[in-house]
Amino acid sequence: MKITDPGKCNISKSKLAEMEKFFREKYIENGKLAGIQTLIARKGKIVHFKSTGYRDIENKKKIEKDTIFRIYSMTKPVTSVALMQLFEQGLFQLADPVSKFLPEFKNPKVFVSGSYPHFMTRPADREISIRDLLTHTAGLTYGFHYRTNIDHAYRKVWSGPKGDNTDFSFPPLNLDNFSQSIANLPLEFSPGDKWNYSVATDICGRLIEVLSDMTLDEYFKKYIFKPLQMEDTGFYVPKNKISRFAACYERTPTEYLKLQDSGSKKSGYSKMPLHLSGGGGLVSTSEDYYNFCQMLLNGGTFKGKRILSRKTIELMTTNHLPGNQDMVTMGSEGSFSEIRYKGVGFGLGFGVNIDLADTQNSGSVGSFNWGGAASTFFWVDPEEELICILMTQLMPSGYYPIRVQMQSMVYSSFTD
Repeated sequence: MKITDPGKCNISKSKLAEMEKFFREKYIENGKLAGIQTLIARKGKIVHFKSTGYRDIENKKKIEKDTIFRIYSMTKPVTSVALMQLFEQGLFQLADPVSKFLPEFKNPKVFVSGSYPHFMTRPADREISIRDLLTHTAGLTYGFHYRTNIDHAYRKVWSGPKGDNTDFSFPPLNLDNFSQSIANLPLEFSPGDKWNYSVATDICGRLIEVLSDMTLDEYFKKYIFKPLQMEDTGFYVPKNKISRFAACYERTPTEYLKLQDSGSKKSGYSKMPLHLSGGGGLVSTSEDYYNFCQMLLNGGTFKGKRILSRKTIELMTTNHLPGNQDMVTMGSEGSFSEIRYKGVGFGLGFGVNIDLADTQNSGSVGSFNWGGAASTFFWVDPEEELICILMTQLMPSGYYPIRVQMQSMVYSSFTD
């Protein structure tokens, strides 16, 4: 990977060095993070690609340029792009009811009272549309929100025979069975009424399978990973690459870095999972994910190959929340997400900056982003022709403000 002098792209090299020093001194040397990797590109040139610390503390393995990370919810934009490829083929419209393709979602019900498995419900005001899934306004949820009786029901369904699953492992269900199980549970609210981070993108993954007549991993390989040269991205880490896989850690009340999942063949990611999670199942590298982001910034092309049309990407990175609302206004405050809510709307698979003053950080209106459960993050700023990627492996995400800190330091490095 060629690295261009930052000065040629109007970015201060010394400022970027200060950013690396900040992360090293504030997070690595004092044991708050095992390691961190940052990639910055502007105007089609990578100007910064640095790794600090370890991918595996126990075995003293440093983060390398080709280290493989769990990207969790940074899978969501990939799934959304895949689904919109099928949209471009005329196979569905955004306003189509999901039940047109997944009959189990016909006649949805909204929670009134009760607890799993005994609920009182009312009919939803309307059916769930495909756009509702892409924008997390479908009325679905996640079990790890720990707010409602429906969240609890999701934990029961998510767990299968194991009991009440409380972690980020994936359910022992294929996408067909998972979709049917989720469809049998009440909605939190009528579709379109609120924004709530949810398993909706996993249901999008099931839609891709039905519309394409391919498994999700097959579709990704053929139409996303191969044309984008994402050679180290997938739903598991093959044996010949497991030595490059990072361990994942969690912050607990008593430990900064408790091992959550190893970077070895003992990891659950060392074999193909039953549940191909379009919402959070991929592993990837910074270089692979950069290729994906560069395609988005290029208006849908990568090295001469067309992945999506420019107009489709414009549609995806427009705020789809009604009345140009942000996620706070749409009722998400207090729920788990991967970014700050205020001043940020939501497109078809991305958070979208709509009000810089409300975000209280540097950036541009129209930039889009998302993150993952292990504290990974990316953003694309079309106005500045900027791509930034942060990779680390710490759960829960958002425990430290590394994402917003990186944003403020990157924009402060501009010299134009």
